[in-house]
Amino acid sequence: MRITCVAVAVLSVGLLLARASGDERRPSVPAPVGRGGMPKLPPGFDPEKMADAKEAAKAADWLEKEYAGGRQPEAVRMLVAILRGLRSDGQNGWWGPAASRYTWDWLATRAGAGPKAGAVPRDKFAGPAALFDQLDRDGDGRITPADLDWSDKNPYVQQASFVNRLFRRLDTENDGKLTREELDTFFKMAARGKDHITAEDFRVALIPRGSGGFSPGDAPAVPVLVRGLFSGEIGSMYEGPGLGEPAPDFTLKTADGKETVQLSGLIGSKPVVLVFGNFTCGPFRALYPDVDAVYKRHKDDANFLMVYVREAHPTDGWKMEQNERVGVRVKQPTTFGEREKVCDQFCRKLKPLMPVAVDEIDDRTGNAYSAMPARLYVIDTKGKVAYKSGRGPFGFRVGEMEQALVMALLEAEPAAKE
Repeated sequence: MRITCVAVAVLSVGLLLARASGDERRPSVPAPVGRGGMPKLPPGFDPEKMADAKEAAKAADWLEKEYAGGRQPEAVRMLVAILRGLRSDGQNGWWGPAASRYTWDWLATRAGAGPKAGAVPRDKFAGPAALFDQLDRDGDGRITPADLDWSDKNPYVQQASFVNRLFRRLDTENDGKLTREELDTFFKMAARGKDHITAEDFRVALIPRGSGGFSPGDAPAVPVLVRGLFSGEIGSMYEGPGLGEPAPDFTLKTADGKETVQLSGLIGSKPVVLVFGNFTCGPFRALYPDVDAVYKRHKDDANFLMVYVREAHPTDGWKMEQNERVGVRVKQPTTFGEREKVCDQFCRKLKPLMPVAVDEIDDRTGNAYSAMPARLYVIDTKGKVAYKSGRGPFGFRVGEMEQALVMALLEAEPAAKE
């Protein structure tokens, strides 16, 4: 059998990352990777030495110098942010923004208003009223640039992020569904014997203490984060397809093991929504019901598929105490069979409505899409990437994905005349 230099290089890198993560059993075969390949690393780079702030700063300096004047791959931005001790709050190099074909200029031009227009009113919108409502985020009867703005500076995005954090604090089962019992439990805890809750009680109960906003016991050390990045648990080291590029094809088994699904078989008359995630990522569990709500709204007009990928917070990696509290205790699977069993736990707890497929144990699809720990894609009817979310958890914005999907549906309809 002829082994190419590229295959040898990929396998060598995979073994390097496996050693960095303390697991030399993976990957056993080289996996297809996304655009860009592996980023460069400082000579003799050792994750364990990164506990020393000076060593971490030296490594970060080397990376920034190496990539000076050029584009830093997402994994490099993440690694530099980790080494510099920046908070994982979505405001720095850990999570880049989404990429979307469907900008304000695209929508305004399609509506016949032109890119300089300040708004697209309902009577100028060429499409169903339900789609208009999903683009008119503030509900004022006009679609404006602000409605399509998902940057961290947008007031709606800031408020939504804060609400999501509060929701997760109240959702003690961490299944994305807030029950009456959970609200009653929260009231008793916050009231501390009183028949009411004050603003101070509310703040103390909902604003967690700990490093970087983490719950107690969950804030990681720098070496843990570096190992997590190298092993693919908190993010793939590969870039994945860019906007307008062909979506990498794959064939995977369904979660029940009875069938296989091939991406190319889903592409054609309808857009495709790809949802990547895993059981041990708490934010993904909390937001997954929102994804299924999008599926229910658009399942007749688009093909949906969730791809189950590598665990973000296994007990033998960056272990999260919040997972322990809700009974999510999972070691990183080392065989496909083990991953299937964990996916089954996910399905039993979250009860996904859309089809679910399981990535191979060498993470070939997760790496091809740079999908760990979670990411969203919209693929157009020609098989090209029309929308690529930022990396989860902070870049995993379901509302943003739905807007992109709505515009992908509009794209298939005749445009308004100028």
